[in-house]
Amino acid sequence: MIDHHSALIYVMVVPSAADNDMTDNELHIIGEIVSHLPVFKDFGTKRLPQITNECVDLLSDAEGLDRTFEIVRGALPEELRETAYALACGVGGDDSSASQEDLRLLEMMRNTIGVDRLPAATIERGAAARYRTV
Repeated sequence: MIDHHSALIYVMVVPSAADNDMTDNELHIIGEIVSHLPVFKDFGTKRLPQITNECVDLLSDAEGLDRTFEIVRGALPEELRETAYALACGVGGDDSSASQEDLRLLEMMRNTIGVDRLPAATIERGAAARYRTV
């Protein structure tokens, strides 16, 4: 069992690691989020690399993605489910061209952790707006 901090980090690692190439920019974004969001105020940031590696190891199994989502769902209190989805969208938000695989991954996450379609669409739209450039 993991704590809610780890679950929130897992949901950021999943879209980043999905293409088997966690970029420095994605790791930087995760670090910035953990350093600045109020939900992480009582989190020891020195644990971040260990938790990231645990998630990557879990994802390497054949059923790793499903297991990861189930672990996350079990660790997240209901009031943090939309926050978790927003974090996942935020890490993937720096990609200007989300692939069908990326979108399917987010849909699977949304369904598993229990974020309704309307709030999810709002969160996705906000993430896209935040990273849009001219």
